[in-house]
Amino acid sequence: MASRIEDYAVIGDMETAALVGVDGSVDWLCLPRFDSDACFCALLGTPRHGRWLLAPDVPHTVSRRYADDSFVLQTTYTTGDGVVTVEDLMPTGGGRADLVRRVVGVRGSVRLRHEWIVRFGFGRVRPWVHRITDREGIPSLHAVAGPDALVLRGTRLPDAADGCHVDVFDVAAGTTLEWHLTWYPAWQDVPAMHGPAHVADTVTGWQRWLASRGAGASDAVDDGLQALLERSLLVLRLLTHHEAGGIVAAVTTSLPEQWGGSRNWDYRYCWLRDAALTLTALVRAGFRDEARAWRAWLLRAAAGDPEDLQIVYGVDGRRDLPERELEHLPGYEGARPVRVGNAAVCQFQADVLGEVMVALEHSREAGLATDDISWPLQTALVNDLAAHWRRPDSGIWEIRGEPRAFTHSRVMVWAAFDRAVRAVERHGLPGPVDRWRAARDEVRDEVLTEGFDATRGAFVQYYGARHTDASLLQIPLVGFLPPDDPRVVGTVALIERELVTDGGLVYRYRTEDGVDGLPPGEFPFLACTAWYARVLALMGRTDDAHAALQTLVRIGGPLGLLAEEYDPATGRQAGNMPQALSHLGVVQAVLALRAARGRGDPG
Repeated sequence: MASRIEDYAVIGDMETAALVGVDGSVDWLCLPRFDSDACFCALLGTPRHGRWLLAPDVPHTVSRRYADDSFVLQTTYTTGDGVVTVEDLMPTGGGRADLVRRVVGVRGSVRLRHEWIVRFGFGRVRPWVHRITDREGIPSLHAVAGPDALVLRGTRLPDAADGCHVDVFDVAAGTTLEWHLTWYPAWQDVPAMHGPAHVADTVTGWQRWLASRGAGASDAVDDGLQALLERSLLVLRLLTHHEAGGIVAAVTTSLPEQWGGSRNWDYRYCWLRDAALTLTALVRAGFRDEARAWRAWLLRAAAGDPEDLQIVYGVDGRRDLPERELEHLPGYEGARPVRVGNAAVCQFQADVLGEVMVALEHSREAGLATDDISWPLQTALVNDLAAHWRRPDSGIWEIRGEPRAFTHSRVMVWAAFDRAVRAVERHGLPGPVDRWRAARDEVRDEVLTEGFDATRGAFVQYYGARHTDASLLQIPLVGFLPPDDPRVVGTVALIERELVTDGGLVYRYRTEDGVDGLPPGEFPFLACTAWYARVLALMGRTDDAHAALQTLVRIGGPLGLLAEEYDPATGRQAGNMPQALSHLGVVQAVLALRAARGRGDPG
């Protein structure tokens, strides 16, 4: 059985990532990219669907930490006879896919179990595995199936046993053992094994990156929030493909938003919305060079005929992401179907261009020059929006029910026109500013008339609705109305009555209303909780904002990792993880709280 979602640690190399359970099992790894097929898929099935276990074979206790500001995982196991540490990492910067596991005996002697089960194609394809000894007498295990090959090299290798490879051995104090797993195309020669220096550089590489930030990410109110802020920035870096520049929404697919339910989606792709919000977060946190790289990916992905704009793309910018169900997998704790691909690629979500234009305006304000390619593309996209913004859409939550005139979507349409107008008026860029200004004013008037329920004193989820939606917290965040406007105050109050739990967590919306076309039921959404904290900070309710963020610190635990949702009844995280949108929200909210307490610019 898979571990609880919050009991997984993530390691990665900015090309792909693995999940390592508290039980020492690598239960998820897609190779060679985030959106490739998985070769370890026990997360969504059983150990027979692929995993790599390295842990004591006797009762033990566990403690885990990341080595300093890195994604080098250090797990310490304590048994009645001794202590060992297992170090897991994926070396970065090599243009290849490797996973290194190192065992160090600390005290006494500990019996370990080593279990290696490879299944390509999301646990469906059992490879041909054979043992080879090279010219230096070093043995290795090779797993080959179609285009994929894995080689396992190390101090001692497990033996074949009933469709897997197993070894049990004792590790004494002072003993070090090490294994290197490397993916390579099956038609190529086996790559050389990474040397010790390259492995050591992985730690310093992560530290160097975090240290390169500007002053915007420092002095973050208290130690707990500072630690969560820094881990969130590192997660955003981890989720970014270092060559293509796209950021994936999460490293997993089909981790359920409802236990045993059908709200199971593939998040191993790059949403324009997430890319745009990442760009904004990085600019505010002082990562200007990285912001340039994210902007370049965003503009490449959006390039082309404006009518062909998608809301989500593959890591490399590919557009075809057909959704299918993997019937051979039982799903995480029985949650089915297990999906790969994402049908949301075909949706019209009117808010997306608003997030893109807001992010690009932030980059201009931060001094990132607009080149001769990016502004004409933005102009074309805004002009196309002017012709189509009245269409009902699927909204930020990618509903699979009837498209509607979502209030949040129309607010973000306003933001797209507003930022286009600012680009002309503040930055001197050319464009049909009169047309954009008129469209902006028309959208604003419509939202204030149709999206606001005067009897409830609040904005509602869509035109004609009576209930609210946490996405409406974006209204003051994008400047549609100031945070002290009575209509904003009323909306926050309604959200607090309808969507905020006693513990300060925030639901997206009430699924019982049936707007999303799916069976009802999900948990509070962690990104919405961060948005709530950010709005509270802007409203001057800094103690309440701090309390909401402290809830996220607690949920993130000692590793500081956030999934998509949280079940207050069981104290468990839910949904895909680590979730970019959750960590993006943390960065923005912590910076906003710091600013509200007089320590920096608004976040």
